Amino acid sequence: MVAGKRVLALIPARGGSKGIPGKNLVELGGKPLLAWSIETALACSGIDRVVLSSDDASIMACGRAYGCDVPFVRPAALSTDAAPAADAIMHALESLEEAYDYLVILQPTSPFRRVEDVEACLALSIKQGAPVVSVMEPRHPPQWMFSLGETGEMQPLLSGEIPYQRQKVRPYYALNGAVYVAEVAYFREHRSFLGERTLAHLMPAAFSVDIDTPDDLICARARLHALPG
Repeated sequence: MVAGKRVLALIPARGGSKGIPGKNLVELGGKPLLAWSIETALACSGIDRVVLSSDDASIMACGRAYGCDVPFVRPAALSTDAAPAADAIMHALESLEEAYDYLVILQPTSPFRRVEDVEACLALSIKQGAPVVSVMEPRHPPQWMFSLGETGEMQPLLSGEIPYQRQKVRPYYALNGAVYVAEVAYFREHRSFLGERTLAHLMPAAFSVDIDTPDDLICARARLHALPG
């Protein structure tokens, strides 16, 4: 509880991963990928309850083994590639008997987020009365990005002159997928964490790893022993 507000941490972890089969249970640093997010959530002082949303029996068993509550099974219809994440979150909120003031989403694909990142996002959201998402500085600015036309011609993502020196590019930030925080009432109304009032919490690139492909997993394993303290 923070400032008298009850806080729910929800970890969404469906079973049908295609990029990395069994992704949420893949080994990283001697434990399942899912365990990293559970342990971080349980270590956060302001979180009252940590709940897993999954359709997969093995993932649910892993969640219980690491101390996460698994009070329901996510319906198959909400566990497909096409199912909106907001629908799965709403299902979780409706499935719990207890009411909570704030919602924290921790995706298991972001194992290196720190306790201080989660607590900072939560504190900022409560203080400012606005949703908060974690971001990072992308490796390349959007001025250096292009789409391709039908014959392969490069089409700039942004209009205007293209600066070829990074020092001349204004800072830009990208979602890193690690932490999402909002009032439950806000999420129920907007079904999103992103809006005109959404605030950002900047995380270093080293802690912003998002595992979605086999290459991401290789990089995460390589980076594991080089993480800053």
